[in-house]
Amino acid sequence: MNLVTFSGPPSSGKTSVILKTIDSLKQRGLSVGVAKFDCLYTDDDVIYGKAGVPVKKGISGSLCPDHYFVSNIEEVLQWGLDNGFDVLISESAGLCNRCSPYIKEVRAVCVIDNLSGVNTPKKIGPMLKSADIVVITKGDIVSQAEREVFAARVNMVNPSAVIMNINGLTGQGCYELSTIIYMEDEKLETLLGKKLRFPMPSALCSYCLGETRIGQDYQMGNVRKIDMEDKK
Repeated sequence: MNLVTFSGPPSSGKTSVILKTIDSLKQRGLSVGVAKFDCLYTDDDVIYGKAGVPVKKGISGSLCPDHYFVSNIEEVLQWGLDNGFDVLISESAGLCNRCSPYIKEVRAVCVIDNLSGVNTPKKIGPMLKSADIVVITKGDIVSQAEREVFAARVNMVNPSAVIMNINGLTGQGCYELSTIIYMEDEKLETLLGKKLRFPMPSALCSYCLGETRIGQDYQMGNVRKIDMEDKK
């Protein structure tokens, strides 16, 4: 089975792009399942269900969604294998833009939209920098010049990625994406022993463990302080 990881900022159009891409995969006779990871709430599982796509939903709650993802992705892979899918798509929202839910030797797609601002690519970490494919959405709302500038900024951050402009509403470009994400020779049976492309966000401090009081006396563990000294 092929495993493909999709990530990107909230409301960038990931689900729309995935649904249109699944339509193209189904036209080729491939069966597809989806695992949706989110932080507090999502009704995307309902949307996938209405489209006839088998789906599993995981809500991380108080945990970092990336840590939740990597703790559960092997079980999700086995669910996909048990159901005989040809392609399993994992969708995760990059809520802090520092996320890195990508695995070595597993195809990674980052979805980002033109409306987020031309400087946004510089603000996104491994989620964009380590992706194999960068999908840029909502290009129909901006001018051709804005699309080109935004794509150039993405290319500066990740020059090795395939950059695609896709319309999530009409599905324009999704067929081409479907031909890239499914590879006959990239089938997986397990993720045991596989490695992440980039370390997860690191934090183990008193606030991680439930502390709510503010002040240095209550701060313990992995804490980083801002440099307040004037530099001459």
